[in-house]
Amino acid sequence: MTTLAVTGHMDLTEGSVPLIRAALRGVLQQYTHDGVTGLSCIARGADTLFAEELLAVGGRLVVIVPSRDYRRTVVGPDHAPVFDRLLEAAAEVVTLPHETADRDAYEAANLALIHGADRLVAVWDGRPPTGKGGGTADAVAAARAAGLDVDVVWPDGAARQDGPHPERS
Repeated sequence: MTTLAVTGHMDLTEGSVPLIRAALRGVLQQYTHDGVTGLSCIARGADTLFAEELLAVGGRLVVIVPSRDYRRTVVGPDHAPVFDRLLEAAAEVVTLPHETADRDAYEAANLALIHGADRLVAVWDGRPPTGKGGGTADAVAAARAAGLDVDVVWPDGAARQDGPHPERS
């Protein structure tokens, strides 16, 4: 059994979604012969796409919720139905002991993902960290520093939306 964690951008363009889904499916299929567990915070974007593709190939989903208030304060109304569906489908849900969804909670979630996995799948455009902490580039850097292998998924044609986003990126 291989355990894969995911990190990735939330602000993917609509046209990127099928490209990234296909790329994730290709990565996941490499591990289905022995069984695969996936760790995800199921945030919008890459985390959700990974979780959906993992379940589609028969994988076991473990959800890491960064804080006690994450669902109430961070998950927007447009993402809530998907978030709730994936929570229901999860084999296990781990809520970290942070009261609020903040930099500390996101950094702790990244560490939980990294320490619980054999490999990290990063849906990442390669841009450096923003300095806000807890983002995709931060997770990749932490995984590499910990000696974890990282599979970067960023297919040709993938892009991010312009402008700020309310959740971590």
